[in-house]
Amino acid sequence: MMTTRNISRFWEWGRKIICVGRNYADHAKELNNPVPTEPVLFLKPPSAYVTQGSPILVPSYCRDLHHEVELGVVIGRGGTDIPQGSAMDHVAGYALCLDMTARDVQDVCKSKGLPWTLAKAFNTSCPVSEFIPRERIPDPGNVTLWLKVNDQMRQKGCTDQMVFSVPHLISYISGIITLEEGDLILTGTPRGVSAVQEHDELQAGIQDVVTMSFKVNRKKHQ
Repeated sequence: MMTTRNISRFWEWGRKIICVGRNYADHAKELNNPVPTEPVLFLKPPSAYVTQGSPILVPSYCRDLHHEVELGVVIGRGGTDIPQGSAMDHVAGYALCLDMTARDVQDVCKSKGLPWTLAKAFNTSCPVSEFIPRERIPDPGNVTLWLKVNDQMRQKGCTDQMVFSVPHLISYISGIITLEEGDLILTGTPRGVSAVQEHDELQAGIQDVVTMSFKVNRKKHQ
């Protein structure tokens, strides 16, 4: 069924952001986590979205905010129990994304066995680039992602290092959570995550496809 909604502005109306943790073995190891045998999932609300021109805001309760650059998959056709063989038929396109993480808060949550919501779901925790039509990334399993902080390269990795492929993730997630048009899947981050400070400038890109930049500000106390 055709829709009147504009998929290229998915962040304005998409209903959920489904994130995959520890999907690059080197990143799992750098945080002393085991490499998963099935996808690790968590959610961000749509209020986490922020687009270029607006700042990333450090939550008032965070003292150690980390960047995680990721390939985002934008769902164009929803479904439940989607087979891997047809999973890519459900992809409208992609976006370059950051999974901003309050690492100090996450460490406390992990130590107490609590959910990661405070660490992952705050406002501006999901910066996104412009929409990338799927034909511009013919193979999402072989693109290079990079991120610089104040012009210094911090992260650079290829999606061929992902533990679980995009079709695998779409199939697995849709067996648990029905995927809907406009949903975003964050596919994990390569190694090299590090802290950012107020006034830092983050630049990120998918090689030969897209770049974006964001300033970091601290959320003002009310």
